Amino acid sequence: MTVVTLSVVTRDAVTHRATAALRGDAQGTHISFATPELLWKTLTPKRWDLLQAMTGRGAMSIRGLARHVARDVKSVHGDIVALAAAGVIDRTAEGVVFAHDAVHVDFTLTKAA
Repeated sequence: MTVVTLSVVTRDAVTHRATAALRGDAQGTHISFATPELLWKTLTPKRWDLLQAMTGRGAMSIRGLARHVARDVKSVHGDIVALAAAGVIDRTAEGVVFAHDAVHVDFTLTKAA
């Protein structure tokens, strides 16, 4: 099973993880966001629905995905463009792909400064 971790981390944390990976330390699959606001702006409720529909399914056409989530093709296409631009999904010749079987979300909420 492939699990991707969506996280809110600093640039230093990403650099540390990359350095550890270069040493050969397993890091798992991560998609990182600079702030919680950016994570939530990118992963809206409708886009979460798309990810849920795509998880573990392999390549899907945008039209087929739109049918699966009962949404119009144009709005699904717009969300796919945004998710691909953020590096969350891939677009291939076979369709759109979210190449993971599960998603883990990891960030810490602290009190306001």
